[in-house]
Amino acid sequence: MSDRKVKIALIGAGSGSFGPGTVRDVLLSEPLRECKLELALMDIVPEHLDDSAGYARWAKEQLDHDASITATTDLREALDGADFAVAAIEVDRYLYWSQDFHVPRKHGFRRVFGENGGPGGIFHALRNMGPMVEIARTMEELCPQAMLLNFTNPEHKLCEAVTRLTSIQAVGLCHGYFMGLHQIAGLLGMDAGDLDCVACGINHFTWFQQVRDRRTGEDLYPRLRQAECGGDWLADWHEMALARVLFRRFGLWPSPAPNHYGEYIRWADEFVASELQYFYDPADGHPWETGEIPEFVYSLTGNPHERPWRPEEGGGRDPREAPLEPSAELAAPIMESLACGVAHDLPAVNVPNRGAIPNLPDDMVVEVPAVADADGLCACQCEPLPEAIAALLRIQGSIHELIVAAFAERSKAELIQAVLLDPTVDGYRRAVEMVDEMLRLQSGILPPLE
Repeated sequence: MSDRKVKIALIGAGSGSFGPGTVRDVLLSEPLRECKLELALMDIVPEHLDDSAGYARWAKEQLDHDASITATTDLREALDGADFAVAAIEVDRYLYWSQDFHVPRKHGFRRVFGENGGPGGIFHALRNMGPMVEIARTMEELCPQAMLLNFTNPEHKLCEAVTRLTSIQAVGLCHGYFMGLHQIAGLLGMDAGDLDCVACGINHFTWFQQVRDRRTGEDLYPRLRQAECGGDWLADWHEMALARVLFRRFGLWPSPAPNHYGEYIRWADEFVASELQYFYDPADGHPWETGEIPEFVYSLTGNPHERPWRPEEGGGRDPREAPLEPSAELAAPIMESLACGVAHDLPAVNVPNRGAIPNLPDDMVVEVPAVADADGLCACQCEPLPEAIAALLRIQGSIHELIVAAFAERSKAELIQAVLLDPTVDGYRRAVEMVDEMLRLQSGILPPLE
């Protein structure tokens, strides 16, 4: 065992999406196992923290690991002396997401989802900027050389806030690249592992610049175009129709899925059946009034409407039921590189552009491939994006800059500018009314704006 001590602070350890997966990935890493490893779990909800700590100690025992595992509700205690901070935070996630989805639609803005783009994504970002910047500023004081690995959405907006407002190196991580990769593999009738692909853009709106056969080097884009043109338009409509239109008109395959990149496009709802995502009967009252949060339907994959008339009630899945296997997430590989010197190619990270995509702004956080080793993490140089695609993304870069300014300066005026700039917003009076309603509904969690 190495004498190197590595402390990893998992902030938001109670996250059902990323908490157990990150614990597994860290404990399954052979290079990290060679270090004196401390895993510090932190969450503001004690019962969630207890569940996470219990799972981590169970996994440690199953893997016969000698890592030190601590649990605390104190952010400073978790971050003190950390080498890495992994953030996966949300407060009342589905309550506020239901507002992000329904309130803009109530005011006439036809758009999909409500997580990363559109008016919903703007308010989602403002809610999470406060705690994310607090984490980064605490890191500046207690572990200024540590890297912040962020899983919290909206990735690009939050990483841009951290990199613009603090000195902390923030890297946003998302598995969306792999979703697009598997779509392409399916259309080509190939295994994803046989593809050599490069994608870049912004989080939840990347474009594959390269699709090649890993063994022969053959450019597979001609075959992909042929395969797409031969498909029935109604086949897998919800998951593929918008991708196919974007592919035909803009020339590159988009990623990860229409319910994500559709958030950035005014006309996306023509191709995405999004009404199910937070369906409820408003005659029975709004969820944020009744406290009854509607079920979140991520997509129509798997026919979620095909279910028993009276579904059985049940709690969340016990993470112990999941196999002790590594995920495809990139947090552990980055830690292995920086702490242990193991080189890794990373297909997608969210970092400040700094010229990686030549025709996008330098300070804008983009999603690009990167390499990591003992010397750090370095974004790979990409080709310029086609102008039509770059134009779509530049608008989002301006929106991000305005949202960060609205947060930092407590400026409602800059928030309204960001909303009015959004492609899915098509009415001034309705936009102002929507902003006022969202500020009122989420006043307990949003920063005060004047």
